[in-house]
Amino acid sequence: QVQLVESGGGLVQAGGSLRLSCAASGLTLSNYAMGWFRQAPGKEREFVAVFRWSGGSPYYADSVKGRFAISRDNAKNTLYLQMNILKPEDTAVYLCAAGFLGMPTPPKDHQFNYWGQGTQVTVSS
Repeated sequence: QVQLVESGGGLVQAGGSLRLSCAASGLTLSNYAMGWFRQAPGKEREFVAVFRWSGGSPYYADSVKGRFAISRDNAKNTLYLQMNILKPEDTAVYLCAAGFLGMPTPPKDHQFNYWGQGTQVTVSS
């Protein structure tokens, strides 16, 4: 049974930082494209960042490029999202997801097979 469990969310002031984690079980991170999405109240789910391949450079949404960094520890089977210079518009539930390797860009949520429950990030102004 595949499980993706996010943690690390919270309340932070604008300009601050948070680091999210996504612990995976029932699958091997390196066999999947691994990404982060977010969903704000009343809005559609939005792509944030992804490793499309087991190796290589990540791909980011323009809205977070230069501020967020996705990384992973294959030995721990854990995905991370370092979020810096946070803005109020970054407020959302952040979800990690696993999908097929080599997906096209920008990634769409229907290309991901497995999802976590999400962790809330709130940025105050």
